[in-house]
Amino acid sequence: MTKLTRIMLMTSALTLAHTAHAQEGEPIKIGVLHSLSGTMAISETTLKDTVLMLVEQQNAKGGVLGRPLEAVVVDPASDWPLFAEKARELLTVSEVDAIFGCWTSVSRKSVLPVIEELNGLLFYPVQYEGEESSKNVIYTGAAPNQQAIPAVDYMRDELGVESWALLGTDYVYPRTTNNILDAYLKDNGTAPEDIFVNYTPFGHSDWSRIVADVVALGAGGKKVGVVSTINGDANVGFYKELAAAGVSADDIPVMAFSVGEEELSGLDTADLVGHLAAWNYFQTAESDVNTAFIEEWKAFTGDEDRVTNDPMEATVIGFNAWVAAVEAAGTTDVDPVLDAIVGVEVPNLTGGTATVLPNHHITKPVLIGEIRDDGQFDIVSQTEPVPGDAWTDFLPESAVLEADWPGQSCGMFNTETETCVQVQSNY
Repeated sequence: MTKLTRIMLMTSALTLAHTAHAQEGEPIKIGVLHSLSGTMAISETTLKDTVLMLVEQQNAKGGVLGRPLEAVVVDPASDWPLFAEKARELLTVSEVDAIFGCWTSVSRKSVLPVIEELNGLLFYPVQYEGEESSKNVIYTGAAPNQQAIPAVDYMRDELGVESWALLGTDYVYPRTTNNILDAYLKDNGTAPEDIFVNYTPFGHSDWSRIVADVVALGAGGKKVGVVSTINGDANVGFYKELAAAGVSADDIPVMAFSVGEEELSGLDTADLVGHLAAWNYFQTAESDVNTAFIEEWKAFTGDEDRVTNDPMEATVIGFNAWVAAVEAAGTTDVDPVLDAIVGVEVPNLTGGTATVLPNHHITKPVLIGEIRDDGQFDIVSQTEPVPGDAWTDFLPESAVLEADWPGQSCGMFNTETETCVQVQSNY
């Protein structure tokens, strides 16, 4: 063998070794599917930034499986069909291993057929109406039994509410949630005439008649409470109309499920002070892990006024659960990760832990907060962690259903017939 041949072989070997090392260090891609334009951008941009911060922090720890993470950000632009197109693009073109995204239920339901067809993995971080469990989704936001039901219990038991106004924006989340609450209230002795249900379109502005109807509920002397699934800027007009009618939070308390720190930031909160919201996290939660998270968030954004909120915490839980499952599985492949993720426990921001359940929901404490004039919340009630229920116990057709992906490989298992009704999530 000549000297030149030996040099060429050594060079070739070194090149192959370098190539193999580079292959091991290729980034793991995750998709970020949040609206950065359109009506939902104000809420969803914050979650995009949250994922980017988590990726930066994880890479500073050495990445995942010794490889760096790379976030692939797309903008579905508050356009529900576009969510499906962008999800397909993330899975087939960008070849991401997991997607963190969606906000509204209609965006999630638009994405479901795509991720199930392509066996993707979606972490969904917003409270929702339940009545769903997909093999390909980890639901880190609250199901109704982790927000709506405990909120109604608080209003009845602590505030003495006897007559109920269930007010919502006209789409799937408020309608399904209020169907559950209507059944729950009637099961617990509320007369049908003591329940007023009303839906308004996105952006609704004329609240005078509706507020008058709410006030009229108390004509017989019963304490009235409002359960609000009103979304977006319609809330501003609603609370203003209550104040203009001389209705205070003491007179008719409003419990909101879609008003948090992000929605209150920059608003004149004069008309909202004393009213309530139910979430699983508030920025004012007192824990060392929350204090650190708030500091990290402000440092990452470079903005001391940027607030934190519940969907951010749900994003953190989902991200950390995915990292833990990937490390346990030794791969980013979806099926091994799903096998590994059930039972994973990760810290929440209120000082406890969140556990991923067989139904692909998680455990969450329920917090009730009273709105302050600075746009933050005084926490007036907090429960122990509540396991998320994919199928409500308060609708007869759902009470017999359960989801158990490790045991039954089914998100819609009928416990009476002991059969899987269906696997795909086109409920």
